[in-house]
Amino acid sequence: MLSGVLAITSCDSGELELTNPNTLSPDTFFKTKDQVQSAVNASYANLQTRGLYGRNFSFAMDLMSQEALGNPQLEGNKKPFQDFSFNAGNDIIQFYWESCYIGISRANFVLDNADKINALSNSVLPQEQKNKFLAEAHFLRAYYYFLLVKRFGDIPIYKTGTIVGNPRSPKSEVYALIEEDLVFASQNLLSKGTESPGRANKGAAYAYLGKVLLYQKKYNEALAAFNNVTGYSLEDKGNFYNNFMEETEHGKESIFEIEFDEKNGTGDQWGSQGDSGGTGFEESTLRGQEYGNLSWYNVYPSDDLLDSYEAGDNRFGDTFYVPGSTYLKGTKVMVPSNFTTSAGIRRAGWKKYQNYYTREDEATRSSINFKVMRYADVLLMKAECENQRDGGSQTAAIAYIKEVRDRANLPTNIAPTKEAVFAAIVHERKVELAGEQVRFDDIIRWGIANTELQGTGFTAGKSELWPIPNRETSSNPNIKPSDNNPGY
Repeated sequence: MLSGVLAITSCDSGELELTNPNTLSPDTFFKTKDQVQSAVNASYANLQTRGLYGRNFSFAMDLMSQEALGNPQLEGNKKPFQDFSFNAGNDIIQFYWESCYIGISRANFVLDNADKINALSNSVLPQEQKNKFLAEAHFLRAYYYFLLVKRFGDIPIYKTGTIVGNPRSPKSEVYALIEEDLVFASQNLLSKGTESPGRANKGAAYAYLGKVLLYQKKYNEALAAFNNVTGYSLEDKGNFYNNFMEETEHGKESIFEIEFDEKNGTGDQWGSQGDSGGTGFEESTLRGQEYGNLSWYNVYPSDDLLDSYEAGDNRFGDTFYVPGSTYLKGTKVMVPSNFTTSAGIRRAGWKKYQNYYTREDEATRSSINFKVMRYADVLLMKAECENQRDGGSQTAAIAYIKEVRDRANLPTNIAPTKEAVFAAIVHERKVELAGEQVRFDDIIRWGIANTELQGTGFTAGKSELWPIPNRETSSNPNIKPSDNNPGY
């Protein structure tokens, strides 16, 4: 575990490319700025693994939400997420669990050495920098725990490094720790304009604090957090696709991104699972190749999702390729045969996060970052807070929705009632954030999954959560197979 903690994987930003701390003795560690920053960098690395954003996360979330459906060639370990037949032996669930907990371990390694970091001379590392590095570790620990608590509910909490497996703690305690970490992060991280691209900043901390509070239905507190997300705006009308291209990363709408840049190395692309991830170079994602209709085309957009877009919604053409869509810098046009599978011709393919705007072949690697929090998401969550909180304003909620719809070139005609505004939010989040791995969590927290996923294999009271993986219940003496989530 210690060697894993000390490993480092670089990210897009030049400041994330530092000396490998694994070459340093523990006796001399945390003596320089570069050593502190390298330890913090290692906490980011597991976000890039195949267990998370390198490959598997998109499949699992998009298939469960039914935004994407599997073509016949979809691999066997991914198919169970479409019909909710996964079990505790599924390796995607195992790698997700391990990627998150190793990320937490790395963040804890930084936080366990806070005294050493704060003891450094200010001439070596100014106090503001010390605070912000510690805040990054708090933010990342919170982010990993948020990924875990949504998928597994009650989970073990580790606030410090240990080799002893802890029992599961109630999810209320997990959320309390996440809130505590994000409050610290929001108070000590730098602003977007000051911080280097690729690192967590103050806006990201407030945005995720608001999201975590919203998930707990703490609407007033969530809205207060969201109101601190300032200095951001939507991409201009006609530029929605800027959110999903490599050349326009870290734009004015971007709040937090998972970094990828294949120029920094891809040698561990296929070896970075969960337990072994983040120890080599995995600076590319397989999202483009996997989803590309001219490439492996393992999944395609569902008819339900395609039919959800209103006529004239300009997001449709920036989210999907259909016959008639141009690609390769406008020099080529998609034709029906470009969507051929052994099951027949599909209506569409994914355009978000695809490289076809400049490539004809995805070539297995993609450097496009995942924008996991952008300002449109915050606006729609603010609308939800206003609509749901006691004494909230439906008029204010509609105004937030209107900002998003104006960019999509759509009129906003919503009755100022709680029910009508909620229905509008459900629709708008579905089409604005399609393929961005948020819908399944949305319909779960709204309590509408049993209706929305009717006929898919979803079982209320079971399918909301994943099972604790077998490798954990067989190796952690404080979690037995009988302690697993209901139905597993």
